[in-house]
Amino acid sequence: MTATPDQPATPAGAGKRVLLASPRGYCAGVDRAVIAVEKALEQYGAPIYVRHEIVHNKYVVKTLEKKGAIFVEETAEVPEGSIVMFSAHGVAPVVHEEAAARNLATIDATCPLVTKVHREAVRYAKDDFDILLIGHEGHEEVIGTSGEAPEHITIVDGPADVPDVKVRDESKVVWLSQTTLSVDETMETVDRLKEKFPQLVSPPSDDICYATQNRQIAVKQMGAAADLVIVVGSKNSSNSVRLVEVALGAGARDAHLVDGAEEIDAAWLDGVTTVGLTSGASVPDVLVEGVLEWLSGHGFEDVEIVKAAEESITFSLPKELRRDLRAELGAS
Repeated sequence: MTATPDQPATPAGAGKRVLLASPRGYCAGVDRAVIAVEKALEQYGAPIYVRHEIVHNKYVVKTLEKKGAIFVEETAEVPEGSIVMFSAHGVAPVVHEEAAARNLATIDATCPLVTKVHREAVRYAKDDFDILLIGHEGHEEVIGTSGEAPEHITIVDGPADVPDVKVRDESKVVWLSQTTLSVDETMETVDRLKEKFPQLVSPPSDDICYATQNRQIAVKQMGAAADLVIVVGSKNSSNSVRLVEVALGAGARDAHLVDGAEEIDAAWLDGVTTVGLTSGASVPDVLVEGVLEWLSGHGFEDVEIVKAAEESITFSLPKELRRDLRAELGAS
């Protein structure tokens, strides 16, 4: 199996190949959250309770469970006085209050880019704006952001919701968005909202995270050339699901979401000479390597990199962990 960066596209019919997206997999927020759980287990010992899945990936969750993490749905499930970590998707202020009431030590692993959206919601609510939050009803990130200003926020779950949106004052309306959406669909929703509310205010910077955008751009570049696109990611991962949609929209004949190589159906390869491969922002690269090995075993040995962007962003660990790790270093 050979991989060459930025290699020109192989002419049609020249043999079986894999177009491997770059960037793919872990974003800075996911990397930070996973490392935070691992560091917390090292620092405080097991168990460390985590409210909701730290990130939306089955493999990651199972791996951390084996190390001593316990994932719960509600704060009430955490024994009083224990340590609880909040997932990368963020939580509403009421969850912090619930944790304080149970005397829980909290570690907030919310992605800094999600925290940015929370702060925007608080600021616009303070200025008495109606906030139109573009996102999927029931998604953990949307629940957390909505909880920052529930009286001011209306969830808009795509362009079809726009006709039913009502606001108090059309001169004081702003849109925000879930960070893991399809860029194209989000902008379509924004355009519809602007048609309805010409004075609609945009956030000071794009809410959709850099990693989500970069992964979608890479899939667009490979989509038209791929007979089949395989996206590695879990079904509850919003950004992974979006990658399948983006691949099909970019011209891929077929696209599937799999948690790993064991879920690939060999029948998908019928008549296929070019497979596009990428992974969602919460997927460790070991799962992509497994898919590459599976594809190699089915004749797809040549791998070409489709490079959309360079990523160098990193985020520091949650402040609670940094404080205790510094204290330990100081004591030693």
